Amino acid sequence: MIELKNIEVMFGDFKALNDINVDVRDGEFFTFLGPSGCGKTTTLRTITGFIKPSKGRVISNGRDITDVDIEKRQIGIVFQSYALFPTMTVYDNIAYGLKIKKFKKYVIDKKVRDIAARVDLSDEQLKKAVSQLSGGQQQRVAIARALVTDPDIICMDEPLSNLDAKLRVQLRNELKKMQKDFGITTIYVTHDQEEALTLSDRIAVFNKGCIEQIGTPNEIYNHSKTEFVCNFIGDINLLSEEAVQKMNEAGANLDVHDHNYIRLERAHVDVEPKAGDVVFDGTVLSTEYYGLYIKYHVDLGSMQIKIIEKNDGVRIYDEGQKVKVLMNPRDVMSYHPKEGKKS
Repeated sequence: MIELKNIEVMFGDFKALNDINVDVRDGEFFTFLGPSGCGKTTTLRTITGFIKPSKGRVISNGRDITDVDIEKRQIGIVFQSYALFPTMTVYDNIAYGLKIKKFKKYVIDKKVRDIAARVDLSDEQLKKAVSQLSGGQQQRVAIARALVTDPDIICMDEPLSNLDAKLRVQLRNELKKMQKDFGITTIYVTHDQEEALTLSDRIAVFNKGCIEQIGTPNEIYNHSKTEFVCNFIGDINLLSEEAVQKMNEAGANLDVHDHNYIRLERAHVDVEPKAGDVVFDGTVLSTEYYGLYIKYHVDLGSMQIKIIEKNDGVRIYDEGQKVKVLMNPRDVMSYHPKEGKKS
């Protein structure tokens, strides 16, 4: 559907993007994920035409659009601030792109009302000024405006970042459902790892103008290719050399000089050992109660470890309590300390 081939972007002497290669499939929800300043928004703006690359090509449906004007790319855009016209009605905001393209009035009216119904905006809301709507409703208007011109692709730049946490989770679910219902190829920018894992078919993790890994949420989380991805996606424990050595004494084959990590949910407190599990003696330092799960901070002597356990309402451990901690070497992700790549 859309390809980025060897994209490089320069701002003066600063190389903002270096050799970016992405192939987004038809109907896919594809996310650019990374910290602030990593190049994800610059990549999105290169796709939409706001930035021209110094090297490389942008291909859409087999057509080279690198030098094509923004309005001729057949790409819908939802900005972080929504970029709506606050004094105009919802109807006029949605209709704006159609009027620019000089559609007939009856066609505009049908398209606006059809798309409004599909994103759950009522006829009454269409008559209101955008400034009278809630943040969630404004987001729907921005999406409707991007979709009403029947684009091949829709690009979204952190569209949920201005909303409160509860609304963000609610609209995240609605956004995924809308994308599936419309079947439109979507490129989404976020710095929120949970958002990326929840919404995406595939994710590209950016770091300092480069892509560290492209993969499904499961591949990114459970099979992180680089140490950066491993640390950026979710929380994780860095194992001490002593802990790794104990695993090796139990039959593992880990390099104690590597950086060895284990996810919080892969370590366990006081459960029945399974084949391959290595048992450590620990002391609970603190407990964080989240309802569905409990996070323990446990001292193993050579290191402190964070562990997430499902809350069964029975096995709850208190500060100072002695516990057994189980870890399996097969759950360890190892990286060469200099290269930062998987061992």
